[in-house]
Amino acid sequence: MNNPQISIVAPLYNERESFPHLIERLNRLMDSSPLSIEVVLVDDGSRDNTPELMQALALSDARYHCVFLSRNHGHQLALTAGLASALGTEAIMVIDGDLQDPPELLNEFYEHYKNGYDVVYAVRKKRKENFIKKTGYFLFYRLLRSISYVDIPLDSGDFSLMSRKVVNILNKMPEESRYIRGMRSWIGFKQIGVEYERDERMAGESKYSFKQLFNLAYNGIFNFSEFPIKFVTRLGFSAILMAVIYFIWVVIKKFYFQEVIEGFASLLFAIILFSGVQLIALGVIGEYVLRVFFQSKNRPLFILRGEIKNKEFV
Repeated sequence: MNNPQISIVAPLYNERESFPHLIERLNRLMDSSPLSIEVVLVDDGSRDNTPELMQALALSDARYHCVFLSRNHGHQLALTAGLASALGTEAIMVIDGDLQDPPELLNEFYEHYKNGYDVVYAVRKKRKENFIKKTGYFLFYRLLRSISYVDIPLDSGDFSLMSRKVVNILNKMPEESRYIRGMRSWIGFKQIGVEYERDERMAGESKYSFKQLFNLAYNGIFNFSEFPIKFVTRLGFSAILMAVIYFIWVVIKKFYFQEVIEGFASLLFAIILFSGVQLIALGVIGEYVLRVFFQSKNRPLFILRGEIKNKEFV
């Protein structure tokens, strides 16, 4: 397995319940495929026995290449570690370890790759999740599409097949707040979407909390859109315009209608308006400063605790 044609990268975090099902499906795929395939499993600091299950598998089957991170770095960085470790000479496929992304689509993805596409991404035509999550995903993808300076496909996640050329470029991109599906679109080259019906989790519960989903959404918006900072600028001009209009109205009432507007309400309105605008502006600027701050530390994106390749610890 030193030079597999295809690598399948799957980040795992506390997936002991779905692990046997994942391995069964992957084994079936590799046994039936004419391609030379390796599977890169990345343990993202699991707290259950997922690392032990991975270790036992990798030491008994050379097709499995296991990477163990020093702690929980998050899905996007775990995926980054897997892409950096993948040996596939032709292409790398990215899937979730909960089997919501069917690995059997590899054959269809590979056909598109052979037809000249460097990125084959999956488009979710139907999701089997609760109403709140489905609505949130639907609105977010359309918001991001409308404000992004990069053409990020609607309803597409990390599930994809990327050529070795694209993955090499991804591995050279050093940003700390990663949004891989956006980075993948930014790179360019020839890309195509394939529709599929996203399955429910095979077992266990989702490891993506609402907080993590919001952080991922923030990375998408702030990393691939100029909208936040431009919005604050427009909001500031709008606030000034409202204040000028209100001032002119006060002057007109004073000199033409001999009416004096009570000062407390108007003063309170002005204070609340301008204070709100300033706080929003500081918050948006703070987001950019925070990202620059973390990036300027130049720390490694992830730290490996160990790695098993070709049935040996490396």
